[in-house]
Parts: sequence; structure tokens; C-alpha cells
Amino acid sequence: MLNMVFLTNSWLSSFNQPGLCITMAMLLHYFLLAAFTWMCLESVHFYLALVKVFNVYVPKYILKCCIAGWGIPAIVIILVLIINKDFYGNGSRSGSNPYSNFCWIQDNLVFYISVVAYFFFIFLTNTAMFITVLLQIHSVKTRTQKRSRFWKR
Repeated sequence: MLNMVFLTNSWLSSFNQPGLCITMAMLLHYFLLAAFTWMCLESVHFYLALVKVFNVYVPKYILKCCIAGWGIPAIVIILVLIINKDFYGNGSRSGSNPYSNFCWIQDNLVFYISVVAYFFFIFLTNTAMFITVLLQIHSVKTRTQKRSRFWKR
């Protein structure tokens, strides 16, 4: 959906309909944050599968993942809309090119908080999960090597 909204965004912004442009910018923002959130959920699943291998039963796990994956971005979008719906709009990158219109976040502060900071948080979480999984794999490998040396003796 992120790709579809991105590809149709420029074409739909050419209609100069503010409501349509706000909707497209909001959808683009939502699906971008949803992609980041699902990437984070994948790293949490990776952690659970490789580090917490045994005794990891989470009731209604898929439902909880879906609520987090689709709900957290929705909360961010709703907060931005509640604060000011005009944060979304049609911004022209170049005045000389009328086809450079694109519906997106118009305020830099909102962009940095709701996209860049969000991505940075997801990136840090994914990095922490990745390092934890690597350390776990390394410790298992070290223990296995020690056992094999013991049995060889």
C-alpha cells in the first residue's frame, strides 16, 4: 500500500483538492510508519524465536502483533490530525515545475518528530534485538565448542 499511495500521490495532487491531498499525505505517512512498525515487530519475533526459544507462549500473539503493527501508526496519525490537519498538504519543491507537487507533511518539526524520530526509535530497537540475538548465538556456539572439546578428551 505504501508503494501504491506513493506512486499515485503526485498524480492525485495535480487535482488541487485540499481534502484529497490531506488524505493522500495522511495515507502515505500512515503506511510508512506501519512499514517501520512491522519491521520492529519482526525483530521482536526474531528475538523471541532465537533467544527465548522455550516457554514463550503469548496468548493471541498474532492479534497483538496486528494491533501494534496497525494501531501504533494510527495513533501517531490521529495525534497529528488532532493537533493540526494542515500539517498535511500539497508542497511544491520547485515553483518552475508545476508537476513537482507532492502531498506530504508540510511542517519540518512534525516531520522530524513523527517520521525521523519514529524511525530512529525503530532502528535502535532493531539494533538492540540484533545484538542480543548475535550474543545469544555466540554464547551457544561457545558452549557447544567447550562441550565437544570435553567429550573429545
